[in-house]
Amino acid sequence: MQSTLVTDDHGVRPLTKLFRALGDETRVRIVALLAHGELCVCHIEKALELSQPNVSRHLGILRMAGVVDARRDGMWVYYRLAEQEHAVVEQLLATLTRTFGAEKAIRADHAKLRKSCGPSACK
Repeated sequence: MQSTLVTDDHGVRPLTKLFRALGDETRVRIVALLAHGELCVCHIEKALELSQPNVSRHLGILRMAGVVDARRDGMWVYYRLAEQEHAVVEQLLATLTRTFGAEKAIRADHAKLRKSCGPSACK
C-alpha cells in the first residue's frame, strides 16, 4: 500500500483546531468571558476561581488554535477573541458566544467577573 500525506484539501483544519480548543469546559468558559471584550489574566482567574498557571495554560491552547490574541501592557497580559480569517470559524464562534449567556454557569462567571473588575483589579 502506498502511504499518503494528509492535507487540508477540504478546508477543515481551521474547524478542527476550533473544536479541539473548545473541547474543554474551562476554555469554553474563557471564550464566553472574552466574548464581552478584552480581559487581563487576573480577571479570568478571579471569575473562574482558578490559579494563574491553570488559566495561562488554557489561554495558551486557545491562542495556539487562533481563538484568542494577546497583548502585553507592562507586566500584565490582556486577551481578546481573535479576528478569524475562516468565515465558518467566525460564524461558529459568533453563534457560540451569543448562546453562552443563557447557561447558568456562564452567567455566574460573568457575575464574578463584574465583581472582580475594577480600577485596582490588576494591582
